[in-house]
Amino acid sequence: MAHNESLVALNGTQISYIGHDCMNIPDFLGDAYGQFARRLDLSFNLLRSLAGLKMFTVLEELVVDNNLLGNDLLLPRLPNLHTLTVNKNQLTDIEALLEHLADVTPSLVYLSLLGNEACPNQLVSPDKDEDDYQRYRYFVLHKLPQLKFLDTRKVTQKEMMEAQARGAFMKVVKPKSEAPPKETGSESHLLPYTPLPRGSRDAKNHKGVFAKCRYIYYGKHSEGNRFIRNDQL
Repeated sequence: MAHNESLVALNGTQISYIGHDCMNIPDFLGDAYGQFARRLDLSFNLLRSLAGLKMFTVLEELVVDNNLLGNDLLLPRLPNLHTLTVNKNQLTDIEALLEHLADVTPSLVYLSLLGNEACPNQLVSPDKDEDDYQRYRYFVLHKLPQLKFLDTRKVTQKEMMEAQARGAFMKVVKPKSEAPPKETGSESHLLPYTPLPRGSRDAKNHKGVFAKCRYIYYGKHSEGNRFIRNDQL
């Protein structure tokens, strides 16, 4: 999709690079937009590393859904980042991830981890139930008490009180190989991944975040300037 360089220089605060099968963040994105990009969407690639984010010094929102990011995920310090969605990646160690985010994203208030083994959601973990997911929420909120929104749901005052009181003891996610099998081989077959629940973003909470800037879209399947929301994955 062709773009106007002067327009990018003036209004390139929201950058999309979706569906290019890239394994690393291209250098040209950081070189061209890193100093003023506030929203970056890198969904539907093959990313295993986010090292290229070091160029994005004022980033406020990062979307890296549908990639190959694992437990070795490292982000540079992003002091202004308030929104992070890492849906449908390969994260299994929730504690290490949360400790890293607490260190490098002090302004984070919106986090979504659906579609990772680290998030015990029944869509991708049929051996988990709502109680497992609620305990996961308490543990996440214990580690990141500043969160206002987690996955598809707004954080409630009741959850925060429970997280403060007992969240440290709520870590429930374990490697599936440690779970006692109900019958031979049954634990190794996961349900196919289905689209994430609708409503993963509360528009009332974020209605002013993206309203003022044009969106620069570089995707193979572009249909013009548009957003791809979590609830459309």
